[in-house]
Amino acid sequence: MGLNKNALKAEIKNIITEMRIRTENSDDEFADRLASAVDTFVKTATITYQTGLTAPNGPVTGTFQGKLE
Repeated sequence: MGLNKNALKAEIKNIITEMRIRTENSDDEFADRLASAVDTFVKTATITYQTGLTAPNGPVTGTFQGKLE
């Protein structure tokens, strides 16, 4: 599964909407919830490897050719 920008946007809007109706502000809660949303978004990334790395009998060497989706 690739990165879903629309889902991240929806979650950010949800956090902002919920925080806006509160009687007391909580910058820490907002920051925690936003960080969690971004963390979840990034962890859904798919790395598409094409070529470039080799490891005949030792450490992996080369230049990674691919992309983050």
